[in-house]
Amino acid sequence: MAEGRQVRARIGYSAWIVGVVQFFAIHWIAESAWARPYSWARNNISDLGNAHCALQPDPEPRYICSPEHGLMNVSFVALGVLIVVGAALTGGVLWRRGRAAAAARLLLAGAGVGFVLAGLAPADVNENQHVLGALFIMAAGNIGLVVAGFGLAEHLPTTLRRGTSLLGVTALTAFGLFLSHHYLGLGMGGMERVAALPLLSWALAVGVRGLIRRTGRTQEAVPTGRLSHAG
Repeated sequence: MAEGRQVRARIGYSAWIVGVVQFFAIHWIAESAWARPYSWARNNISDLGNAHCALQPDPEPRYICSPEHGLMNVSFVALGVLIVVGAALTGGVLWRRGRAAAAARLLLAGAGVGFVLAGLAPADVNENQHVLGALFIMAAGNIGLVVAGFGLAEHLPTTLRRGTSLLGVTALTAFGLFLSHHYLGLGMGGMERVAALPLLSWALAVGVRGLIRRTGRTQEAVPTGRLSHAG
């Protein structure tokens, strides 16, 4: 049974890694296709998924024309699904039992649902659904990070657990600044990224750590078993 939990957790970690890596790879492909240079400071992430070429007045004036919007929206959906898969499958290893862990996993899965909603409804096609998706990502997801600091398994380093909550607080603060149009010199797109990307960075880091730690333990166990058998 313990081995089964480990296998499920490895699949969950891998889902997070694949989801985040493909997102950043396709983000780069989509932004590179713009005739006018895409700016991480002036443009929203969602601009890459807009289906039509047009001048967008809010929240900051900018011209949007994303030739690879279809690919970007597929990436949003794939990322969302893989975040949900990771939250579901890492339960027996990454998380302790209790309400904090259950709430954190539910909120993180909510962020995954938000990415799916955003990908299925580009901002210039169904703004209400897209905004709802963004709220799931930057509100539910970041609250999930804060709560995750209290729900991660006790065997994990204290710095990781505390750092997770701190990351969530930072992202929530950035989300509030983004909503109030206070960009602190980072630009609209820059502040949005401070609000949205910590969740993805955390999922990638935890996923890589989970796979490396498990692989290391497995490799260390093999020679020990052989020496015991030889003796």
